[in-house]
Amino acid sequence: MANHKSAKKRALQNEVRRLRNRSVKTRIKGIVKNVRASAAGEDTAQGPEQLKLAQSAIDKAAKKGVYHRKTAARKISRLSRLVKASQA
Repeated sequence: MANHKSAKKRALQNEVRRLRNRSVKTRIKGIVKNVRASAAGEDTAQGPEQLKLAQSAIDKAAKKGVYHRKTAARKISRLSRLVKASQA
């Protein structure tokens, strides 16, 4: 464990951030799962709607520093490519 007051504070801050990041990532995984399911299933009309929700959530996570901006862009790109392919 940390010995200095500032190190104890940093450890606490890191733990709070870790838990927040984990909850955000878990939420995004569920949203992405919905997008993939709608693209693969019979209900492809829901795909663009689900994609919009996923894009918003991923962008917010990147803005808060949960994801790197290029990671977020890659995830959005792959999802949009999947939805577009399912529409055709």
